[in-house]
Amino acid sequence: MKKGYKALVDEAMAEITTYTVEQARAKYDDPNVQFVDIRDPRELEREGVIPGAFSAPRGMLEFWVDPESPYYKPVFGENKEYIFFCAGGLRSALATKTLQDMGMDKVAHIEGGFGAWKKAGAPTASKPDKTEKAKTA
Repeated sequence: MKKGYKALVDEAMAEITTYTVEQARAKYDDPNVQFVDIRDPRELEREGVIPGAFSAPRGMLEFWVDPESPYYKPVFGENKEYIFFCAGGLRSALATKTLQDMGMDKVAHIEGGFGAWKKAGAPTASKPDKTEKAKTA
């Protein structure tokens, strides 16, 4: 293997903005900031969510961000700063680097991911189940 995940993460970290939980938490209520959870839906059900974060599974992220894609999500067309997070900060570092390479300029990720956020006592909630969503829809 020419380059493993550690080298990829190290390269990404050298080129992206990384916020500590405290720095990200200070931006949590800012209407010009959108938190984006790139964890797998099973992780959301098991561990919980950051209230208000947009869920964009890592495998679909590039497709959801690109306005030319048939899978584009308009949330990524807003003039906001996007703060990405995963469980521990590795996937979100790679995702942030990829999106920066795609031309998104206001992107960052949370050091330590959701695990660090939760450990710090920052706001979390249970993921609403499908029947709960149906009742409120």
